[in-house]
Amino acid sequence: MSTTKPLFKPFLFLLTLSLLFILPLLFSRSNLRLQLPLSSTPTPSLLKIRPGFRSYDDYLKLQLNKTLNPRLRRLWATRDWNRKISVFSRFFLNLRQSGFLSNTSRALCVGARMGQEVAALQTVGVVDSIGIDLVPSPPLVLQGDFHSQPFPDSSFDFEFSNVFDHALYPQRFVGEIERTLRPGGICVLHVALGRRGDRYSANDLFGVEGVTALFKDSDLARVRKVDGFGLDTELVIRKKKMRSRDRL
Repeated sequence: MSTTKPLFKPFLFLLTLSLLFILPLLFSRSNLRLQLPLSSTPTPSLLKIRPGFRSYDDYLKLQLNKTLNPRLRRLWATRDWNRKISVFSRFFLNLRQSGFLSNTSRALCVGARMGQEVAALQTVGVVDSIGIDLVPSPPLVLQGDFHSQPFPDSSFDFEFSNVFDHALYPQRFVGEIERTLRPGGICVLHVALGRRGDRYSANDLFGVEGVTALFKDSDLARVRKVDGFGLDTELVIRKKKMRSRDRL
C-alpha cells in the first residue's frame, strides 16, 4: 500500500490561500460560536471537564492556537503525513475486516485537522469520506465545529474521531454524532483512559463508561486497546436501528 507525500511548495501556496480566505471568518467566528451555557451539562463521574474557560470564545481561541500554528501545520502536512496515513489505514482496515466499515460507507472524520484520517479512509477504499475541523483544509476537510456539525440528520454510515478529549461539551459532541449517524451506523472513538491529555484537552476521561453513558440511542459494540498517537483505547459504538423513544 503506498501513499503520496505532498510537495512542500504547493502545500505552502495552498496554506497561504486558505489562510487568506478563512482568517476573516476565524476572527469574527460568528459562524462557529454556539449559544451554550458556560457551565457544562452534568457528565458522568468518570468524565471531568477542565475548569478555566470563561467563555466559549476562550475555548475556541485555545483550540485555534494549536490548529493554526504554522510549525505544527508544516509537520502535519510533511513529516507526519505518510506516517499518520499508514497508522490510520491499519485501524480502518481492521474495522472493515470486522464488519464495522465498508467501501460503500459514507464516512466522516470529526476533528480531522489536515485530513490524514480522510486520506487513510480513501486509501483503503472508502471513497465517500470527508472531515470537519475549525480550520478547513480543502479538499479533505470542511470547516465545522464538532459541537454543532454542519450536516443534516442521518448523513453518515460511519464517524471516526480521536479528539473526544477536546470537547468542552461532551454530551453535545456525542449528541451531534448520534444525530448525523444513520440508524445502524458506526461511531469509532480513540480515547486515552486514566491519563491527562495535553493542554488543549477540555476534558479528562477515567473509564469507558464516561463516554458510553452519553450515548442515548446506541450500544457499545467493541472495546480494544490501540496505540494511536497517545490514545490507548478504541470504542466502537453502533447506533440503534430504532430510537428508544420510538419503541414506546
